[in-house]
Amino acid sequence: MPATPVWLAALEAALNRGVQSSAQAETLAARLHATAVRVDIGALASIRAGVSGGRLVLASAGPAAAEAADATIAGSPLALLNLALGGAGPGRGAASTGVAVHGDAEIAGAYQKLIAAARPDLEEELSRLVGDLPARRLSMLARRAAGWARSLRRTALENVAEYLQEEGRDVAGRHEIDEFLAGVDRAREAADRIEARVSRLERRLKGSP
Repeated sequence: MPATPVWLAALEAALNRGVQSSAQAETLAARLHATAVRVDIGALASIRAGVSGGRLVLASAGPAAAEAADATIAGSPLALLNLALGGAGPGRGAASTGVAVHGDAEIAGAYQKLIAAARPDLEEELSRLVGDLPARRLSMLARRAAGWARSLRRTALENVAEYLQEEGRDVAGRHEIDEFLAGVDRAREAADRIEARVSRLERRLKGSP
């Protein structure tokens, strides 16, 4: 079995801290004991998430991992982020959420609720790692990301309209455009949440002795 990447081990530890601090997450973890799902993050990575003894266990998933999983959840990074933040649960078709599930949909939905309930609090996690200067830098990055997402959302329709006028034919359909804009909106909302939490952390650190 390949070694668990450092970033995945850190995510596992953060999620398990969330499980311990949430009664809902603890209940879900107990119900999901000895089950597992595979999460395919676009073409970037595949993760096997399981529960044992009330704890989430994350590992990199190889080609054979789907056979040992009760369900497979697949989607783009943005769609899966929206799901982890408490968005609409996964369905067998990806039309509405951008996330598709194969296998046991009930278990897949329970894992979505577990991750949403146990997701790390960015402010608390950063407080373990950073001081004033890194917090300020992260805050600046979050603000830039939020501004970029807002600008992209604002200019996307203008670019599409210009393309329609100049090219005339063989353009993206309305459904594809709507999905793209919805993804940009989710990115903007996530960036806004990160910005707000990092700003709170920065204020708290400034007030620390």
